[in-house]
Amino acid sequence: MENDKGNIVDLYIPRKCSASNRIIRAKDHAAVQIAIAKVSDDGRAIPGDNHVYALCGFVRAQGEGDDSLNRLAQRDGFLKSVWSAVR
Repeated sequence: MENDKGNIVDLYIPRKCSASNRIIRAKDHAAVQIAIAKVSDDGRAIPGDNHVYALCGFVRAQGEGDDSLNRLAQRDGFLKSVWSAVR
């Protein structure tokens, strides 16, 4: 597909799950996308500066959504030393 400026663009770009690296299909109605705002030193959210995590329905159906989000946030430095029972 071509846009107004003449650039070739895709009509649909699938997302990938941040936890399992699976492609999130268009019909995956259990998938969620969560944006976590980055915070300044005085405790206010920085407008337009956030980190996005996408979780597919399979991860959520297995009951691993909370653990996966904690693991990803800890990896990116949003959380410190979150203990998980399942590794």
